[in-house]
Amino acid sequence: MFQRSYIVVFLLLSPFFPFAFGIFLNLTLPGQHPDPEAVALEVTRKVNVSLSLLQTRRKLLSYYTNIDQSSCQTGNPIDDCWRCDHNWQLNRQRLADCAIGFGQYALGGKGGRYYVVTSSSDPDPVNPPPGTLRYGVIQEEPLWIVFAANMEIKLSEELIFNSYKTLDGRGVNVHITGGGCITLQYISNVIIHNIHVHHCYQSGETNVRSSTTHFGYRGKSDGDGISIFGSRDIWIDHCSLSDCKDGLIDVVMGSTGITISNNHFSHHNEVMLLGHSDEYLPDSGMQVTISFNHFGKKLIQRMPRCRRGYIHVVNNDFTRWEMYAIGGSGNPTINSQGNRYIAPFDPFAKEVTKRVDTEEGKWRNWNWRSEGDVMANGAYFVASGEEVEVKYEKAYSVEAKSANFIDQLTLNAGVLIHRGSNSGKWTATTNNDTESTGEGGGQDLVAISGDANDDYGGDEESGSSTIYSSYSLLFTSLIALTTFWFIHANRAFMFL
Repeated sequence: MFQRSYIVVFLLLSPFFPFAFGIFLNLTLPGQHPDPEAVALEVTRKVNVSLSLLQTRRKLLSYYTNIDQSSCQTGNPIDDCWRCDHNWQLNRQRLADCAIGFGQYALGGKGGRYYVVTSSSDPDPVNPPPGTLRYGVIQEEPLWIVFAANMEIKLSEELIFNSYKTLDGRGVNVHITGGGCITLQYISNVIIHNIHVHHCYQSGETNVRSSTTHFGYRGKSDGDGISIFGSRDIWIDHCSLSDCKDGLIDVVMGSTGITISNNHFSHHNEVMLLGHSDEYLPDSGMQVTISFNHFGKKLIQRMPRCRRGYIHVVNNDFTRWEMYAIGGSGNPTINSQGNRYIAPFDPFAKEVTKRVDTEEGKWRNWNWRSEGDVMANGAYFVASGEEVEVKYEKAYSVEAKSANFIDQLTLNAGVLIHRGSNSGKWTATTNNDTESTGEGGGQDLVAISGDANDDYGGDEESGSSTIYSSYSLLFTSLIALTTFWFIHANRAFMFL
């Protein structure tokens, strides 16, 4: 009798088998690129083109003194894309065409209206008044969000975005602090540019609005600076992040199509988490570009810490971590190219890499490679896995010459402050409270040093993009409930 019950269960569930295999065997995420190596190649090609243009101009300047000295070229392909326009304020949305890497298709609010934040207050997370930042980010339509003046926005609760939004802090000095802070959950096409994010703490256990048509109860948040949760096509550029409760940036739960570029990180323990858990299979499709960032003072670990996915770490400056720089578990692919790793003075913390809670017998086949990186102060990178087949000419790969330009490429990492509406002059603000001048192609640039639990427990709403794991969760729940019912009701099937 009991065996017949299992036959009944099998017959009832058999129509779902093709669907189940499609879900569990094909883990391709919406927005996942089919050839991540090609994306990495394109990033390195753009870097080398920008550096070649910069070098050519410098050679010309050495021969001809009558050439205009105020060139906007920096060698950084993202900055060279938009900072060459001295009338950038009249064409802000050009920024959306400047991303590189896996987040290059992030539209943000391109094509949408401009929304001006006029109030730094955050009085009501459910019914935010017009003029506040929260009111802008929950709207259904694409919006390019700018700020009327310098301001510090102390959030009362996590700031939950809707899709197709750009935060553009150029021309002003904007700080986001407080509860939350920024949550990108099950949405797409967001650009966050030129914003300070710091001193974010845990909040929640209350209602928070995520769109004009929905608000819901939120469990206690982690206190991340920026939490990217089940989202795609996201670009975080020229932000300064420090001192948050949990991570500065977390990318989890099937997020992909992410670029994190030109940011300055400082004063934090667990800097960046990529991947929800070793067992969460959808994160195998996670693809993240980390480029031109400065990992600065008093950082301890996770720059980033990776679980599954493909992570391209290119042309970043790592300055004296305390434990390790790049860590991982769950067999992520890590492609490190043209970075500078400056090890701490601690003789036991010289290794750039760390395989977290994994024996060598398991990680020796993981694909972790280093190409053209500069190792300083005794730093060393432990590579693993088989050599990747070279699919492009060596002339276009990132070689050590690019790493030798790290000072130039990361000179302006962090928030930029404009020094005149038409002068094309900017100040790069970081967090060291010291001042040093570097070459900026005539831009008069000054650098002013100024294991997470990602399940929030609240309702997972916000936005209009696909909830990647909903089908698999539904199917798993269906199997569990049906099996439980049949086992406990087995005696009722004696008639079989």
